[in-house]
Amino acid sequence: MTTPLAAKIAREYGTPAAVIDMDRVERNIARIQAACDAAGVANRPHIKTHKSPLLATMQIKAGAKGITCQKLGEAEVMADAGIDDILISYNLIGEEKMARLGALQGKAHMTVACDNSVVVAGLPQAAAASGRPLSVVVECDTGRKRAGVETPAEAIALAREIAASKGLKFAGFMLYPTETGWAEAQKFFDEALAGVRALGLDATMVSTGGSPNMKNVGKLKGATEHRPGTYIYNDRMQVAAGVAGWDDCALNIYSTVVSRAGPDRGILDAGSKTLTSDTGGLEGHGLIIEHPEAKIARFAEEHGFLDLTRSNTRPNVGDVVRIVPNHVCVVVNMMDEVVMVRGEEILGTLPVAARGKLR
Repeated sequence: MTTPLAAKIAREYGTPAAVIDMDRVERNIARIQAACDAAGVANRPHIKTHKSPLLATMQIKAGAKGITCQKLGEAEVMADAGIDDILISYNLIGEEKMARLGALQGKAHMTVACDNSVVVAGLPQAAAASGRPLSVVVECDTGRKRAGVETPAEAIALAREIAASKGLKFAGFMLYPTETGWAEAQKFFDEALAGVRALGLDATMVSTGGSPNMKNVGKLKGATEHRPGTYIYNDRMQVAAGVAGWDDCALNIYSTVVSRAGPDRGILDAGSKTLTSDTGGLEGHGLIIEHPEAKIARFAEEHGFLDLTRSNTRPNVGDVVRIVPNHVCVVVNMMDEVVMVRGEEILGTLPVAARGKLR
């Protein structure tokens, strides 16, 4: 069954189309801002999910203190839109990046993360180019085993190195605890904080993340801010993590059933180039709202393979269905624009201005 809005979107824009419900977007922004306020920490949303200066500005107007970006290219788009307080939560290396960071620091207040001496050694070049000190936080690994120093002693040593570097200011720590690892993160942070204070330094910025940890926001004693990102749209992963419900999922992929060659199978026009191959550890590649028992079992580039063996209802060729993606962040990065709706009204399209930034 095709809803009237889905039929209208298919006529005006075609499918597959990424569609955001602005009522849900606004509710999500307000809900997470209220949660951060109640926990006594600032909200610094990560724009990796929406990649839109308009939506970032909406978050700031709702009370966010600034934003988080993962790439220099994202930060450049946001700074050009007038956003002034930006954390880049990623190691930046190389002269090309230092020149761009220096230019950014000249027009916005920048903070960058690091977890090693190679990164620290390059950052003074950016500070010198901007003509003002550059704030740096030490990224700490508290269980995820990706970037981050692994011990408090390493964090203390790196903080000392930052503070001793010309043009750099040690600002504090950045952490991304696992959902169940906050007690361990607290011990790590307490030891690191005591160590930097013994050096005459302090951590004015203590940043935790992300959306799956909203149930833990404020639990780290000493945290000053939190970095949620996915919450603005939500997805199957956030629902599975227990931090969102289906009514909080603000982005759907509208897709047409283009084939039903067998009774227990079908083909969608949304394949890996739309929904991506990132399952997020879940079964299938998205929830079809109209047929929740159906499974998007696998992909080709332009084909979504439907397994209907467990579905009590089955779509017909030509039906336009709505899909909640598993991992909305990577889906949005595939899109040049999203369609905005409010109720049954189409508002127009929104450019995904910071998408596709490789560096």
